[in-house]
Amino acid sequence: MPLATLIIFAAAYTAIAAGRLPGFPVSRASAAIIGAVAMIAAGALSLRDAFFSIDYNTIALLFGMMVVIAFLRLSGVFRLAGAKALKHTHRPVILLIAVVCASGFLSAFLVNDAVCLAFTPLVLDVASDLRRNPVPYLLGLAMAANAGSCCTITGNPQNMIIGSASGIRYTSFAAALSPVGAISLVLVVVVVVCFYRQEFRFSERFTFLPSPAEPVKPAKIDWVMLWKPIAATAGMVLFFFLGVPAPVVALVAAAFLLATQRAKPEDVFGEVDWSLLALFCGLFVIVAGVEKTPLFSALPALAARLRFQNAAILSAASGALSNLVSNVPAVLLLKPLIPHLPHAARSWLLLAMSSTLAGNLTIVGSVANLIVIHGARRTVEISFWDYFKVGAPLTVVTIVTGVFWLAR
Repeated sequence: MPLATLIIFAAAYTAIAAGRLPGFPVSRASAAIIGAVAMIAAGALSLRDAFFSIDYNTIALLFGMMVVIAFLRLSGVFRLAGAKALKHTHRPVILLIAVVCASGFLSAFLVNDAVCLAFTPLVLDVASDLRRNPVPYLLGLAMAANAGSCCTITGNPQNMIIGSASGIRYTSFAAALSPVGAISLVLVVVVVVCFYRQEFRFSERFTFLPSPAEPVKPAKIDWVMLWKPIAATAGMVLFFFLGVPAPVVALVAAAFLLATQRAKPEDVFGEVDWSLLALFCGLFVIVAGVEKTPLFSALPALAARLRFQNAAILSAASGALSNLVSNVPAVLLLKPLIPHLPHAARSWLLLAMSSTLAGNLTIVGSVANLIVIHGARRTVEISFWDYFKVGAPLTVVTIVTGVFWLAR
């Protein structure tokens, strides 16, 4: 039984890491669901235990956030915010700073994947209208989304898992990691400028409208739909900081918008990433199955032997694992270890910081990166090397900064 459980676990994580199952049309979400069903079929845990192994606080928070973000996208809030920020920039480096700040700030409170999905076409349009190379601005968008999202529990899916498992208050989490996120955003600008000196070498001014013959199309904004999602989001963030449980706040905000907005429900639910929710549920069950094996009882000794109590070692392991199997599976794999470590609260924060910032290492390091690369593919091709040459030094310096800040 333990051997079968470990084989299922290894096969599922291999498929999730590869993004497919050789010879089968299987996605990461499919692999997680198949692995979860296999755990139940193999007797690793009962159907009842499988249901109870799912962290419904995380699922509820993620679902509520997705619905709120869907309303923000449908109403044009992202387009408006991006257009206003970018329209008033007059130099290449200021444009980059505007992209990084807008992406990082919004990703701190909203799921970073949604921010990249909304901003990628806008950055492409602006770069085209200004006749600039779009690559450094797209890299800044993706990397800032990852960096900014480390600041809060609601910034990305892995932080939601950590927030639920650790019991760390929203305000405490933000107070500990916001400085790391802010420093990382500065470093994003510095590193991108260093690697694209030709783009930022000259200080010439440009205008948002390069010529009367090529006017920029105004962003399509539904002003009637606009104010309620903004108000709901502002209220949601306020109640997060007031200490109200994040899943409750997100679900109430989602229910309010569903009840009062005129958008078609099918349009809203069409924006929800159901495959990500399925991936989470499957991973929770797979990890719960492994926890039933004798291997789990050896975790405290394993953590001590690997010296995971050392901030640098834990962060390095988290960063490496996050790029091997992606950050959400990595966090779920390391989650059982953290409570056994000295200074568990600090270890949870280190895990959140390192798993998030490690997403900047490669194109496949985070879903946000893939969204930007995939969304821009018809206009510009960003290769693995294009991303890695900027992402690798940025990842190292930001994680080292985070370790020094949290271990001080």
